[in-house]
Amino acid sequence: MTTVTQTIPVVDLTHLQGSGPEHEQAVKVLGDALREVGFFALTGHGVSDELVEQIYGLAQRFFELPEEQKKAYERPELKGQRGFTSFGREHAKDSPAADLKEYISFGPVGDVPYPDNIWFDEVPELKDEVLGLFDRLQTCARETLLACGEYLDLPRETFAGMIEQGESLLRILHYPPVPEDRDVASVRSAAHEDINFITLLVGATAEGLQLLDRQGEWQPIRAIPGHIIIDSGDMLQHLTNGFFTSTTHRVTNPDDDRARRFSMPCFIHPRPEVDLTPLPACVERTGGEAKFESINAGDFLRQRLEELGL
Repeated sequence: MTTVTQTIPVVDLTHLQGSGPEHEQAVKVLGDALREVGFFALTGHGVSDELVEQIYGLAQRFFELPEEQKKAYERPELKGQRGFTSFGREHAKDSPAADLKEYISFGPVGDVPYPDNIWFDEVPELKDEVLGLFDRLQTCARETLLACGEYLDLPRETFAGMIEQGESLLRILHYPPVPEDRDVASVRSAAHEDINFITLLVGATAEGLQLLDRQGEWQPIRAIPGHIIIDSGDMLQHLTNGFFTSTTHRVTNPDDDRARRFSMPCFIHPRPEVDLTPLPACVERTGGEAKFESINAGDFLRQRLEELGL
């Protein structure tokens, strides 16, 4: 059997949760990756391939419904943050062409001040599976952000505390076969940076994800079973004054236009009232001058959703 290696640094979650030299090394690899690359792969996270496959199978049942049935679950006033978002509605910032994707989105449940989730009568089993995965990914995100605080010699809870009751979002993306009549400039997901703190990308079903490296070259990120891909977003970059990097990435069109692709990002957000003014300690580490304005997370998110056409 051929061993496929990842093209970005790899961190084991069990080492982040442990202590001693393995923990210290894992924190260093994670921090260096977010600073220099903007991406790393997480293993030891406890999310089974079977669960991911089951969720994709249920999601596929929804995406194969007639368009009018799917659109019954679309709420434009929720700006793509809940329910169904139809094919071609979203475009990347500064991109004139729509992305070749459709998706469904879910947020946290419980005592949180956010819109209720929209569940699908045609696929009732999806609810329990999505909520179970969401809980597990929140744990992975918290451990990642604890490590970020430790790496920067800040109190460990500095970033992790900001996501408690945050506006996080689990999204299931469907990239259907590429339409023959598409805009020639359209790709599955045009070059962009993520809005949020960090993104956890679970088990994409095919290749296509690429990052733009520091030399201006596009590099593939392999879809290796059992890996969760984590990247830092604009909010974390803003708060750390650019110490942690929000890296441009994209999803390219396949060689075979008939091929479809599923992916499942979990966008980890802070609470809307969290102040994203660059932290003084990070300003000091990055030259002594703040590179970004003062803004809270809620206003930051609203501005970016407008830019996306949502």
